[in-house]
Amino acid sequence: MPSETSQTLDRGLRVLRVLAESPEGLTITELSHRLEVNRTVVYRLISTLEQHGLVRRDARSRLFVGLGVLHLASGVQPLLRDLAMPVLRGLAESLGSTAHLTVADGEEALALAVVEPSWTDFHVSYRVGARHPLTQGAAGKAIGLVDLDEAAYAVTSGELQTGARGLAAPVRGIEGLRASVGVVTLDGAIDEEVVAPQVIAAAAAVAERLR
Repeated sequence: MPSETSQTLDRGLRVLRVLAESPEGLTITELSHRLEVNRTVVYRLISTLEQHGLVRRDARSRLFVGLGVLHLASGVQPLLRDLAMPVLRGLAESLGSTAHLTVADGEEALALAVVEPSWTDFHVSYRVGARHPLTQGAAGKAIGLVDLDEAAYAVTSGELQTGARGLAAPVRGIEGLRASVGVVTLDGAIDEEVVAPQVIAAAAAVAERLR
């Protein structure tokens, strides 16, 4: 026997999902068409979500995801960090390079978790909370590869720090999460044949821990 569900809650969650996928915003009518739900029902849902700061409307009455969603999302970051840390630690120790989990935050890449190797004399210091454009650095560029084949990864040199080289792979299969796992080093060129498979495997391991 199927478990009971709340139709109203389901519709409210669908509203948030559709708005999150609509950066230009939607009108009540457009949202009603997308959801295939009566405008009156959608209006009630929007009114409730607005009261909780989860939906906002601009001067043109177009609807957007509200800033209240950020407060909910902030509670997820420590969970992501804790689940990823063992994988990053193994990667850092194996390659002798600083390993990191980076997530997309708007148009920026945000370093959410960082592990430095314990046995090397020199390694890159990479600060948790560091931000840079998604279009720069291996971590940001890898996030954009999520729809490509599973062997896809990004390699960059000197884009964020002179002499630093990075390789990163996207974390796949976690709905709503745009992230990558990568390493950064100051040692010469990265041996992609050695490093890439380990980084791709680490990204897959992080995804598995998040499921």
